[in-house]
Amino acid sequence: MHRRDRLYYWRMGPMHGHGAGPFGPGFPGPGDFAFGRARRMRRGNVRAAILLLLAEEPRNGYQLMQELESRSGGAWRPSPGSVYPALQLLADEGLIRAEQRDGGNVYELTDAGRTHLDENREHLGDAPWEQASAGVPDDVRELMRLAMQVGMATRQVTHAGNESQRKEAAELLAETRRALYRILAEQ
Repeated sequence: MHRRDRLYYWRMGPMHGHGAGPFGPGFPGPGDFAFGRARRMRRGNVRAAILLLLAEEPRNGYQLMQELESRSGGAWRPSPGSVYPALQLLADEGLIRAEQRDGGNVYELTDAGRTHLDENREHLGDAPWEQASAGVPDDVRELMRLAMQVGMATRQVTHAGNESQRKEAAELLAETRRALYRILAEQ
């Protein structure tokens, strides 16, 4: 694989789905690389993270993914393909329940889920989002935090801005992207 192809693969991921690289299951897939080294969170980590977050408050699937990305400083961004099946399995096990709110499902722990979490808290160790971000340098965390904030601001302009504001934002983001690549080209 050429360097250009590896960079594309790292940024965009393979066409074969999460966790299955171009050579099939067991090889790196999108989200398996963070900051230059392989990083893969186990399925149990997704389940544990969901239970821990739902113990705090009810959330929908998107909120769970956003919260995990935020708490890990951008080091872990679980895909819908890992979060939604885990939610379904936890619901099938009776540990969580879904309630229809505002056109979507909001998940919350059941009494059995709270008991399960209390009984197994010692086995969870560090919160999975802390494991995902362990060893990530502070400057990288800060850069990822800023990138997430830019993404949120971009979504606000997309939804609330007028045509002129969206055009101005697009030009600013395009120039920012070019400036970031110039920084790398200077080395």
